[in-house]
Amino acid sequence: MELFDLIVIGGGPGGYLCAERAAQGGMKTALFEARSLGGTCLNEGCVPTKTLLNSAKLYRHATESAAFGVTAEKVTLDHAKVVERKDKVVKTLVSGVKGTMKSCKVTVIDKAAAIEGRVEGGFAVKAGEEMYTAKRLVVASGSETVVPPVAGLKEGIASGFVVTNREVLDRKELPRELVVIGGGVIGLEMACYFASVGVHVTVIEMMPKIAGPTDPAICKVLMDEYGRRGMEFKLSCKVLEVTKNSVLYEEAGEKKEVKCDLVLLSAGRRPFTQGLGLEKLGLEMDRAAIVTDKHLCTNVAGVYAVGDCNGKLMLAHTAYREAEVAVNHMLGVKDEMRYNVIPSVIYTDPEVASVGETADSARAKGLEVKEVELPMLYSGRYVAENENGKGFIKLVVDTRKNCLIGCHMVGSYASEIIMTAAMMVDTELPPQRLKKLVFPHPTVGEIIREAMFKI
Repeated sequence: MELFDLIVIGGGPGGYLCAERAAQGGMKTALFEARSLGGTCLNEGCVPTKTLLNSAKLYRHATESAAFGVTAEKVTLDHAKVVERKDKVVKTLVSGVKGTMKSCKVTVIDKAAAIEGRVEGGFAVKAGEEMYTAKRLVVASGSETVVPPVAGLKEGIASGFVVTNREVLDRKELPRELVVIGGGVIGLEMACYFASVGVHVTVIEMMPKIAGPTDPAICKVLMDEYGRRGMEFKLSCKVLEVTKNSVLYEEAGEKKEVKCDLVLLSAGRRPFTQGLGLEKLGLEMDRAAIVTDKHLCTNVAGVYAVGDCNGKLMLAHTAYREAEVAVNHMLGVKDEMRYNVIPSVIYTDPEVASVGETADSARAKGLEVKEVELPMLYSGRYVAENENGKGFIKLVVDTRKNCLIGCHMVGSYASEIIMTAAMMVDTELPPQRLKKLVFPHPTVGEIIREAMFKI
């Protein structure tokens, strides 16, 4: 048996960056990934969806350009070519990860790994017929799609009438009528793509609003915009059954049906931790999630869990940071996770981005806060590039500590701008100091400065 300093199970963002950082820190590292390096994010999540969404944005710009003095005729979108380009982008980035692992001298084993238990000097992991041992172990097994107990759902998945985010990204033909079960981030992004390229989309969500904890006013902007494009939202509705060509749901006590030729299941994700042998180590679990502390340590010394499998905050960039914190802890470098400063984004069109507390969540924690809201129309560049844009920004300030604790926005470039606000939340600098920062003009990002002067 070959002895490693570290074994990482799972080659997604948390896993491959953990392996990279550990190897750079002088640790002999092995990375196990049964499918493809990059995990869900790179192969069937973050990157491929953004590739599709960029094509949809280009298509919308072409078809709605008359207001900007540009006339485009006979604009078409070739969905098969969009998917082909997506595959090329994914292949390029997966190759990049492979190259990085090679340059860092990480041993990559393309087999499923299962923990066998403790051995002298560490832990044993089996892959195929081979056994491997390491002084430390990182579980980075990711997450899986939740399949709720709805009649006909499993049969629909088996027939191909129901797809998850994995399968929908590989379809070469557009459906005419699409039903999306679930109005969370993944469901909204895919609904955004299909609605933008001419598919009639119906989103069925059991909660009274879309996008989970996102600010209700932001959700309204999204619903208004996509309602304009023909998307329908069925909120506070429970899916009852999936038939061979429709979805049955309950709305206000009444049973209804919507016909379609494809269903996208997007009812959430849960940590993937089954079949890994975790029980052989006695790891503390919170249902399917591995319990970790601020250093990503589990209750078993030498075992860490990063990324979706710990259920903390299922975002690729969270996994990246968790990987760094975990490796730093192994190397004796002082570091810890601060989940309250991690930004989140919904890559719809317009984009949604946020970081930190909302006014309501802050008050629920007993904080005294002031909230400032400002339309994106205060940004000259936003007005120049958006016709009748409804975007806005909200800042949340802790009046006792005199610092920014939250920022929420909807509008163009929000995904790129939010990092500025995240740094402000992270550094806890007072607004008086932040007002001295100089933003380039004209930029949409100036909206943060404009809002800061309203505090």
